[in-house]
Amino acid sequence: MNTSYAIGLDIGGTHITAAVINKTEMKVMELSLYKESFDSNLPVNQVIAIWKKVINTAIENSKVENITGIAVCMPGPFDYEKGICWIKDQSKYEHFYGLNVRDLLLESLNFSNDFPVLFENDAVCFGKGEVFKQQENLSKKVMAVTLGTGLGACFIDKGVSISTGNEVPTDGEIYNLEYKEGIAEDYVSVRGLLSHYKTLSGFTLKNGLELYDLAINGDQQAVKVFETMGEDLAEVVIPWIKNFSAEHIIIGGKIANASDLFLSSFNKSIKKSGLEIQVSISTDNEIAALLGAVSFLRD
Repeated sequence: MNTSYAIGLDIGGTHITAAVINKTEMKVMELSLYKESFDSNLPVNQVIAIWKKVINTAIENSKVENITGIAVCMPGPFDYEKGICWIKDQSKYEHFYGLNVRDLLLESLNFSNDFPVLFENDAVCFGKGEVFKQQENLSKKVMAVTLGTGLGACFIDKGVSISTGNEVPTDGEIYNLEYKEGIAEDYVSVRGLLSHYKTLSGFTLKNGLELYDLAINGDQQAVKVFETMGEDLAEVVIPWIKNFSAEHIIIGGKIANASDLFLSSFNKSIKKSGLEIQVSISTDNEIAALLGAVSFLRD
């Protein structure tokens, strides 16, 4: 069997991670994984220049020459088929609204217009990748959520992503579900955490890491913010766990690294609802997302 390779990209609101993936064995090529943090609200040409640098570094480090495609995990709203960004008023990619990201990538990399570039929702990529990592999930109904600058979700039935039908919310998305005084993402996201902390303390923090450091150093208001987010996350997902009959929920994204601060309150709310479901925290979100993205090039 001939081995083929693809570039996997995990693009978030504050970072890009690239790796060269062996599509035949679904493995990340050694030394190819490369990541860079950046401000996605920079001008388009500066953002694209950062992406180009990260992609080229991954390719150079992999020593692979025959790349056959690019698979991109991208937050929504996004036209994944056409490659057009529709992100607006989300504190990220404010200059990308209406732009064709596929064309921007191909032009920056000097690839031909017909070079395969596939886009998929970042949460769906994460969920698919987790299924590849844990083979027992191939026989289960799995709900995966990603917690970061936004709130992502996907629903996977025996390895197949489900985004339509009565079992799941519209497009398989939960970020825009009505919740409290707004939508779910207003409460379960970095901005939700920071907003809640400002309400409690009066202080404005720069990012989630500052809040995490305060919490682990005993700031009770910071601790309360994470605990409340765990409860909020449970309230958002419980109806859809029931509707989808999910057997396993996997939590990933940057905020998942703070699971020691919110998982207890999340589990307590799940138990209180009468649900019995396996709950897991992903330990390597990015690898899962990259493998999940490239899996769509195989489908």
